[in-house]
Amino acid sequence: MVKFMKVSHKILRKRILALEILVGCCFIILFYSLYHIIYVRGAFYKQNLKNLTEVIVEGESAPRGRIYDRNYNLLVDNIAVPVVYYQKEKKVTAKQEIKLAYEIEKHLEIDASKLHVRNLKEFYLLKYPKKGQEKITEEEYEKLKRRELSTKEIEELKISRITEEDLSIFKEGDYKAAYLYYLMNQGYSYQEKVLKSEGVTDEEYAFFSENIDSFHGVNTKVTWQREYLYGDTFRSILGNIGPVTKENKKEYLAMGYQLTDRVGTSNLELQYESLLRGTKATYLKENDSSLTKISDAIRGNDIVLTIDIELQKKVDELIDQELIRAKGEANTKYLDKTYVVIEEPNTGEILAISGRKLVWNGNGYQGTDITPYALTDPMAPGSVVKGASMLVGYNTDALKIGEVMTDECIKLKSIPAKCSSHQVGRLNDIIALSESSNVYQFKIAMRVGGAKYSYNADIKVDPNAFKIYRDTFSQFGLGVKTGIDLPVESLGYIGKSTKPEFLLNFAIGQYDTYTPIQLSQYITTIASNGNRYQPHLLKAVYEPTQVETLGSLAYEVMPILQGKVDTKEEYLKRIQEGFQAVMTIGLGKRVMGDAPNPAGKTGTSESFLDTDGDGKIDTATVSNAFVGYAPIENPEMTITVTSPDVEDPSTGISFHSYVNRRIAREISTYYFHRG
Repeated sequence: MVKFMKVSHKILRKRILALEILVGCCFIILFYSLYHIIYVRGAFYKQNLKNLTEVIVEGESAPRGRIYDRNYNLLVDNIAVPVVYYQKEKKVTAKQEIKLAYEIEKHLEIDASKLHVRNLKEFYLLKYPKKGQEKITEEEYEKLKRRELSTKEIEELKISRITEEDLSIFKEGDYKAAYLYYLMNQGYSYQEKVLKSEGVTDEEYAFFSENIDSFHGVNTKVTWQREYLYGDTFRSILGNIGPVTKENKKEYLAMGYQLTDRVGTSNLELQYESLLRGTKATYLKENDSSLTKISDAIRGNDIVLTIDIELQKKVDELIDQELIRAKGEANTKYLDKTYVVIEEPNTGEILAISGRKLVWNGNGYQGTDITPYALTDPMAPGSVVKGASMLVGYNTDALKIGEVMTDECIKLKSIPAKCSSHQVGRLNDIIALSESSNVYQFKIAMRVGGAKYSYNADIKVDPNAFKIYRDTFSQFGLGVKTGIDLPVESLGYIGKSTKPEFLLNFAIGQYDTYTPIQLSQYITTIASNGNRYQPHLLKAVYEPTQVETLGSLAYEVMPILQGKVDTKEEYLKRIQEGFQAVMTIGLGKRVMGDAPNPAGKTGTSESFLDTDGDGKIDTATVSNAFVGYAPIENPEMTITVTSPDVEDPSTGISFHSYVNRRIAREISTYYFHRG
């Protein structure tokens, strides 16, 4: 028994020792863990705790980046605008909001003329609910109980039965309160509702800033508005800013925007939203709900455009001047607009782009800005595309350099004779371009299509000939999007029929249609020896600063080569030589005025209008185009001028306005004389 007790005691002591060792190890592990947490990982856990307990809020919208022209003339700036706004508090009633509206009206001068009669009637029903109930008969209330009328229908009956006599009890203060109530309740309930943002006086701003506690939900802030230093010049391309819409809400929220932010909504403001967007100030919300600033608001990046604003102003002025002059000429009933694009040939930089349309103001015509339509308003270009058509002939061996043909009318069966504007007789490729021979192009097109021509007989052409032409044209930017850095651009019309006569029409620019920006890329590609550069408006981006001067250069936009015309150099040189002949001995003499050693091509096309707005073409017109560049050696600029519907041929008067040529001449002369 004693021996058993000794053995048991020994075992117990071993177990206790093992337990002590185990407990000791646990304490060592615990102390190590505490040491690791407090000293090694302490900063990490402190930051996590801070992230979980601290509330970081953003300030109001930061100013956007400024926009300059290529000569660093400031085009778009920001101006601070004081705003009085309302943010609906939780569980606030309509009765409380009406009372608040009357209180606000005493201290905020507003124009209630925009208040709609319906909104005033709705306000009347809220303020005088018993009078509204009296507008409904007992029979109608019974129908409501039987669900033969809905609550909404009852409310509509009340509104329809409110008379002018009922509303006559309202005075000026009531109208203002009604308008304020309307402003307080439009849009989503969680949004800030602007009560006044234009003409807020210092007294009004100070009063509401100092009395926030007395006007629950009413507050003030300073926001930013765009200031356009050159007025309407280039205004439509600069674009607009506005609120986040329902359509793009998810997209902007995913990028960290708030629903109250203003964003670019069109053209350059939209295209370069990510660059122009400012960075908001951030604040730490303390336990007492006070805010401590963490970082200041930072203006967005400043951007420099390729545009020369003084050139742009002059282009707008000259277009208006010549269009108004042309309206005093015969056959110009349908003429009302012109587009001009000026580019640098070897960079794709757009120096000026303008679309002007005449409107009647009651006393006379005045020009309005339609520049964005230079990317979306196509027309049949006429003979300006004959350079590309000629290249199709060279590339397919349908035409030899210097080849002589006879300019004579082409007559296909059941189709009126197809002729040049004037017959020149025997002519080679250079003279064909300088005199704009249609027949020369018809004969090339028939060869490309494998047609065998006999006078007044049917011909057959290989439908693939259309593809051959379009493939070559696309290398110049015709029939494809140019990729210009604006949100919207169209292709123009691409004909579907492959009838033989349409191939002949295609070759002289009378089938597919192209936009002014496509024609600009076309002539720029010819001027740059077959290099097709993407046209662009952004030249450089600068880092934001807190001062008026530009910051550091972030990056400069380099020329983007989209492709090179697939042909022999001698063929391009031949086309350039032909375009030079147009301007020296041909139909384009003096069209570029005092431009040194110019090259270019004129164009006239049949066009059609829908004059009664029924969606159907009903009126034939004549349109003009011109493309050119100068000087032919190391070109400085290209110019494209399109003037749709210059002539109304239905009058029977043989007069055609030269407005397109005058615009090209005046602008070209100004460009090379501006110093």
